[in-house]
Amino acid sequence: MVENMTDVNTQDFRTSRVDGKTSFHRTVSRKELKVEKFDETKLLNFFSAAGINFQNIASNDAMIAARIMELESEGYSLVHVTSAVESFSGGEDGSGIFISRMYFKKVVSLK
Repeated sequence: MVENMTDVNTQDFRTSRVDGKTSFHRTVSRKELKVEKFDETKLLNFFSAAGINFQNIASNDAMIAARIMELESEGYSLVHVTSAVESFSGGEDGSGIFISRMYFKKVVSLK
């Protein structure tokens, strides 16, 4: 699990196209897009030499559920979940990644 801890101003990384073709995207450095501060919680691989490891799946589920409960106790609420798969799948490709993104919100009262 990865949580961004860096404030990002998206305006700093935008470019505009005037005629649909001319772009100034080279003025934005991709190196500058990378955040420096983030929290990472390690999760286990779903597979072992014998196949799917259900103990690892249960452990990951427990870690994710615990983090969601921590966030809820801090006043956040889960508002949206989305997932994606990335895989080359060419030839005998055995690699790929499945990701889930969970979006939380927190209402902050201004006094």
